[in-house]
Amino acid sequence: MGDSSKSTKKLTLISLILMIFTSVFGFANMPRAFYLMGYGAIPWYILSAIAFFIPYAFMMAEYGAAFKNEKGGIYSWMEKSVGSKYAFIGTFMWYASYIIWMVNVATTIWIPFSNAIFGKDVTSTWTIPIFNLNSTQILGLLGAIWIIFVTLTASKGLEKISKVTSIGGTAVALLNILLIVGAIVVLIASGGKLAQPVTGSYSFIKSPNPAYQSPISVLSFLVFAIFAYGGIEIVGGLVDQTEKAEVTFPKGVAMAAIIIAVGYSIGIFLCGIFINWHAVLSSKNVNMANVAYIVMQNLGYEMGQTLGLSQAISLTIGAWIARFVGLSMFLALTGAFFTVAYSPLKQLIEGTPAELWPGKFGQIKDGMPINAMRIQGITVVVIILLVSFGGEGASQFFAKLVLMTNVAMTLPYMFLSNAFIKFKKNKNIKKPFIVYKSRASFIIASIVVTFTVGFANFFTIIEPAVRGDIKSTLWMIGGPVFFTGVALIIYRRYEKKLKENEQNKAA
Repeated sequence: MGDSSKSTKKLTLISLILMIFTSVFGFANMPRAFYLMGYGAIPWYILSAIAFFIPYAFMMAEYGAAFKNEKGGIYSWMEKSVGSKYAFIGTFMWYASYIIWMVNVATTIWIPFSNAIFGKDVTSTWTIPIFNLNSTQILGLLGAIWIIFVTLTASKGLEKISKVTSIGGTAVALLNILLIVGAIVVLIASGGKLAQPVTGSYSFIKSPNPAYQSPISVLSFLVFAIFAYGGIEIVGGLVDQTEKAEVTFPKGVAMAAIIIAVGYSIGIFLCGIFINWHAVLSSKNVNMANVAYIVMQNLGYEMGQTLGLSQAISLTIGAWIARFVGLSMFLALTGAFFTVAYSPLKQLIEGTPAELWPGKFGQIKDGMPINAMRIQGITVVVIILLVSFGGEGASQFFAKLVLMTNVAMTLPYMFLSNAFIKFKKNKNIKKPFIVYKSRASFIIASIVVTFTVGFANFFTIIEPAVRGDIKSTLWMIGGPVFFTGVALIIYRRYEKKLKENEQNKAA
C-alpha cells in the first residue's frame, strides 16, 4: 500500500520548483560566464530567463500534456503538429546535438580527471615528443579511446552506472554550497572588499575579457545564457504529475525561473568576491573547459590567505578543493556520458518509423540499439580526431568545442518553438493543459523564443568570422549543416521506400 500511495502522490509547488531547479541549474555555467563576461554576464542571464526560459518551459508543458501517451517524444510532438519531414529533421538535429556534446565531453573530461589526481589542470603539459604529439592531440586520442570504452561498456548494461551518476550529482550539488560559503568567508575576512571591483553600473555591462569588447561578441554571449537553461525539456512530462496543475504549474515554472536566474546571478557575482579577472583568468592556460576548476582552486587559496594562513597551507587548501571539484565533475560527467551514449539514440530510433533506418541500424537488442551505437561511436571518434588534429592550441580547441555544443544544442529549441503555432492551431490535438489561452499570446511567445535563440546563434556564428577566425565559424555552421544533410538523405530514402511499397501494393 505504501509504494502505491507514493507512486500516485502529486508534485506540490515546492517539489516542482526543486525538480526544475535540479534539472536545469548547472554549476559550471557560473565560473564560465564570469570568465567570458565578468559581472556583465548577469543581465544576459536575466534576459534569457524572460525571453527564453519561461515562455519555452510553458510550451514544453503544453506539448507534454497533449502527447503524454506518445512514445516518440519530441518527434511525435512535431510530427502531429507540423508533419513527419519537419519532425524528423528537428529530432535528428536534437540527436546530433548530443553527438557534438560527446565530442566535447570526451576530450574535456580529462580536465576534471587531472584536477582529481593532481589538484590542478596539467593537461596542457601532456606531450609525447617521440611522436611529436601536443596536448590537444593527446586529449583527442584519449577522447577517442574513451568513446570506444563507453560504447563497448554501455552496450552490455548500465546497472552500476546509475550509482556513479547519483554520487556525482550529489557532489556537484555540494559545490554550490562550497561556492556560497567560501565566498562569504572571503568577503567577511577581507573586510567587504571585492577582488573584482565594482565601479558603477558600467561593471555590469562591460566585460573584462578582451575577446568580448565588440557589440557582436557581447551579443554572441546570449547563446551561453540560453544554454545555461538547457534541460527544461523535463517539464514536458511533469504536468500530469503536478497537484492542481492549472494553477500550480505556471506558478512553479515562473518561480523556478526566477530562482534559477537569481541563483546564476548571485553565483557569478560571488566569483568576483575572490577572483580578480586580470590577475587570475587572463592567463593563456585558462580556457572554458578548465575555468571552473581554476576558479574553485583560487577560492580555496583566497580563503586561506584572508584567514591569515601561510601561502603553503593556502595552496594546499586550493589543491584539495580542486581535487574535490575534479572528482565530482568527473563522476557526474561519466554517469551522464553513459546515459547519453544510448538514450537519445534509442529515443530517435524508437520514436521514428522503422522504415527510416537502413538494414539492422534500428535493431534493438536487450533494450540497446547496439548497431546504431557502434556507428555513433565511429562518427564521434572521427569528429574528435578531425578537430583535435586541426592544428590549434588548447584554448582555441576547447573554445571551438564549447561553441559547437552551444549552437548545436540550442538549434532544436527553434524547431519546437516554431512548431508551437501549428500545434496550437490544430483543433484535432486535445490539449488538457493550456497556458497560452489567446491566439496573440501563443504567436508572440513562439516568435519571441524562436527569434531569441536564432538571434543568439547568428551572432555566435558570425562573431569569430568578424575578427578573422573563419575556421571557427565554419566549424559551428558545419556541424548542424552536415547533420541536416544526413537527415534529408535518410528521409528522402524513406520517402522513396514508401513510394515503392505503394506501387507494389497497387500492382
